[in-house]
Amino acid sequence: MRWLRAPAKINLTLRVTGRRADGYHELESLVAFAQLCDWVGFEPGGDFALEVFGPGAGDAGPIEKNLVARAARSLARHAPGSGLGRFRLIKRLPVAAGLGGGSADAAAALRLMADEAGLPAGDPRVSTAAAETGADVLACLDPQARMMSGVGEKLGPAIRLPALFAVLVNPRVQAPTPKVFAAFDLAPSPAPPSPARPWPRGELDRAALMAFLSDDRNDLEAAAIRVAPAVAGVLERLSRIREAGATGMSGSGATCFALFGDRRGAAAARRRIAADQPGWWVEATSLH
Repeated sequence: MRWLRAPAKINLTLRVTGRRADGYHELESLVAFAQLCDWVGFEPGGDFALEVFGPGAGDAGPIEKNLVARAARSLARHAPGSGLGRFRLIKRLPVAAGLGGGSADAAAALRLMADEAGLPAGDPRVSTAAAETGADVLACLDPQARMMSGVGEKLGPAIRLPALFAVLVNPRVQAPTPKVFAAFDLAPSPAPPSPARPWPRGELDRAALMAFLSDDRNDLEAAAIRVAPAVAGVLERLSRIREAGATGMSGSGATCFALFGDRRGAAAARRRIAADQPGWWVEATSLH
């Protein structure tokens, strides 16, 4: 059985730029990927099967609704020679946490199937299967920092980040994306759509990255707090870390982050927060 990492996706920024006629929201987001990950294993041959293990297995939901199942069956339709087989998922990332864990799992499954079938990474059948599976899966196929927009189908070129480390904190509550967007739409005075602006490109130094982050925000933050009020407490705690270069919420929550320029600062902050809040999920990681 061959295994691949399925790294967590962190939305360092997230602007809602509009709403489409079909109800989906147009977004603009700078995403990065963490060393923290799930693991997906694949053994080709036979009918589809999926086993889920690990600390997050109990929250992963029914097998048939798992994004790995959706992705595998989608690629098998578009590329019949790719076949199916047996998958194993070690679920380490929290579920409904704004970390794109399910999308990363699906992307890893697609990469494993495509490699087994001899399909190149950029094969349009793989991209089509990714887009059919979920909005974030396409970005997770090639997990590198970049801008993404639309509903996740428009990807900018890869961006090289400076040395960047994060403390990720989840209060062990779920903030399902549909509920957060519903709360965003039902807000008494919803903020107008954010205007698009020039995207960062190429290689960013720390000053350029922090300048970009300081001029941006996560438009879903208030809605996520309405769905999961504990998010407010996490953001407040992170805002008191003087060494952090920036803080924010990832995706639709409930995971929040604090950014650091060195591994030691992130590790020290993780230890302090974990000691203060033993019930929270707290991890330090590098981002790329």
